[in-house]
This record gives sequence, C-alpha cells and structure tokens, in this order.
Amino acid sequence: MGSGGKALKTHESAENYLETILVLSLKGDKVRSIDIVNELEYSKPSVSVAMKNLRAKGYISVDADGYITLTGEGRKIADTMYERHVAISGWLAFLGVDKATAIHDACKMEHAMSEKSFLAIKRHFESLKTLRP
Repeated sequence: MGSGGKALKTHESAENYLETILVLSLKGDKVRSIDIVNELEYSKPSVSVAMKNLRAKGYISVDADGYITLTGEGRKIADTMYERHVAISGWLAFLGVDKATAIHDACKMEHAMSEKSFLAIKRHFESLKTLRP
C-alpha cells in the first residue's frame, strides 16, 4: 500500500481526517461530516473547515447529499496512514504494550516517523511473523 512520499508532506490533522474517512468507509458506510464529528469527537465547525480544506486540496469530494469520498490522492494518503497505524499498533502490541496504549501511541508515531524507519520496522515485524509456526 503506502510508499507515499507526498503523504508525508501533508499536515498531521489532514492525515488523521483522511484516515478516519477511510476507516469509516471500510465499515461499509457512506461517510458524512457528522460521522467524522462523532468518530473523532471534534466540533462540527472544526470538521466543516477541515472538509473544506481537504476538498480544496483535492483529497476528497462531497456530493450533493453531503457524502464524502476520498479522491485518488486522498486515498493514497489515507492508505499510507492506515497501513502505518495497523503495523505500528500491531508491533507495539507484539512487544507487550496493552491494546489501548498501542493504538494511542501508534496515532502519534505514524505521522512523525520517516518512511525509512517505518519500512525497517515493517520488515522486522514481518520477519518475526514468518518465524512463527
């Protein structure tokens, strides 16, 4: 999924919004701003401004009914962040960190880590999985 050098140039909040839209859409739901408000527990005005900015940057489209869809570029960024989140939280849990803390810490780490460091962790974690029976 993500190599996404461009993804790393977006702001952390934009990455969080795009990842949230992806996660909500993976549940099979059509995504609206209110769904993002409820998921992230942000205010309606904050989410509205963020959606306007993401639309202006070409990361999302919003149809006449208010349903939000990731564009190709938005999906690349969301996929990269989601891949990082899943891999880093899984790695932390593997190391013995409780699930809630692993998820919380992964949210912070996924944005700050270089692609090089992430790929090294990912390779290491995948090699550990192949060693198990």
